[in-house]
Amino acid sequence: MGSVRIEKVQELIKQEASEIIMRELKDPRIGFVTITEVDVSSDLHNAKLYVSILGSDKQIEDTWKGLNSSLGFIRRELAHRIRLKFIPEIKFFMDTSLQYSAHIQELLIKVQKDEEQK
Repeated sequence: MGSVRIEKVQELIKQEASEIIMRELKDPRIGFVTITEVDVSSDLHNAKLYVSILGSDKQIEDTWKGLNSSLGFIRRELAHRIRLKFIPEIKFFMDTSLQYSAHIQELLIKVQKDEEQK
């Protein structure tokens, strides 16, 4: 299968899964979630959805549990929205790059304030 097709499927899954999480999921545990990347296997049977979750540690844990309990619903909704012969099995993976970026930003601000006080 061509890589262009896989890229299109990845982007489509990312858009539709984001829409489903934002608008369709009614689980109160799910907080602010962003799908940062989707990686689909070359045979289109598996998809890794990398998500970034913002909030406190408790909110992140609750959101993570809510997302994983919603996997079947999300896959079913994807099957209704995307015209593919086979909808990939989806799995969530935590993307901590935004949290790491926020931490680095805080450190830079702290260093800048320390420099100004000298």
